[in-house]
Amino acid sequence: MYMEDKGISRKEFCKRLGFAYSTVTDWLNAEKYPRIDKIEMMANFFGVSKADLVEPHTADPAPAQPPAQKVTYYTYRIPVVGRVAAGQPILAQEEIIDYEYIDERLHKSGDQYFGLVVKGSSMEPTIHDGDTIIVRVQERVENGQIAVVLVDGEDATVKEVKESEDGLTLIGHNAAVYTPHFYSREEVEKLPVRIIGRVIQSISKF
Repeated sequence: MYMEDKGISRKEFCKRLGFAYSTVTDWLNAEKYPRIDKIEMMANFFGVSKADLVEPHTADPAPAQPPAQKVTYYTYRIPVVGRVAAGQPILAQEEIIDYEYIDERLHKSGDQYFGLVVKGSSMEPTIHDGDTIIVRVQERVENGQIAVVLVDGEDATVKEVKESEDGLTLIGHNAAVYTPHFYSREEVEKLPVRIIGRVIQSISKF
């Protein structure tokens, strides 16, 4: 473990980085997972890369030194893009603006994920302008879930979704900015209105 290599106790580690002892214990036991900014703080403290903390390690080429151990189960890296267009996240290298880490167990389920930086305040206070959302790629969501939706081939919007026999309603949580928009079955087909994925997490940057 990196703390052992550095010769400090868990208590001292928490004190120096300002982490709660119970929180670090939860991380080490894989009961909770740190956000990317906390991973970055730890990487800087130990003098390693973020990938060293979160990604699986191969056998150490120098057997005399014990292999590094993972701090968390955040071992699968996903790209974060600034926008989604034409129904697909723009994953060209020049369009990737950051990376986030998700629980490897989610990746093992076979689902696909990407991150998206939210622009606008229509989903406040649930999701804020500038937040990064983690999106699971899927074409259907349950009523009341938040989804990334492509309308009329333009950049995608992030809204709560409610579906009925008559059509689809997109709901913003900030009514002062975005009133509910209803699309009939005909509009859903012709525009089209298409769900790209479900938002499973929102990460605020401070």
